[in-house]
Amino acid sequence: MPTPDFILELRERIGHMPLWLIGVTGYVRRDDGLVLLEQRTDNGKWTLVTGINEPGEEPADTVAREAKEETGVDVIVTDLVSVKSDRRMITYANGDQAQYMDHLFLCEVAPGGNGEPVVGDDESMRVGWFALDDLPEPLSDSTRERIAYVQRYLRHRAEGSARAQFAFDGVIEHL
Repeated sequence: MPTPDFILELRERIGHMPLWLIGVTGYVRRDDGLVLLEQRTDNGKWTLVTGINEPGEEPADTVAREAKEETGVDVIVTDLVSVKSDRRMITYANGDQAQYMDHLFLCEVAPGGNGEPVVGDDESMRVGWFALDDLPEPLSDSTRERIAYVQRYLRHRAEGSARAQFAFDGVIEHL
């Protein structure tokens, strides 16, 4: 489902006015280091698993749900990597405007769960596992940025000093 029902209901009342939404992104990786990506139908770009948090839904649950819906892969969320506001106002083709507070999560394939990706809905045209040194193009800028956040987080985690990253004045800080 490209646009959640609660947003459609809000749009009936507010039209194209800006909405502030909670977004989630899942950096899903396998034990061999491959990362799960999907090629979006709306812009043709490859991205990490993303979605919009439904009212009352926990962000970690949202990313697990979105991974299953969009790629068929069962995931478990292991870490919160970053929380960052997108300062850009996005204007969609139909005129709707939105800004997002993104929660980036590190995820793994759930033990005993499905790890073979399939296109699960009309938001994606292709899905697959990719090595970080062989990512598909065109890759979205936000995905490049988020992959860098995760790589920095994993380096800190290996050193025993991992903490979620937060943005201050648009600059990501490792706390």
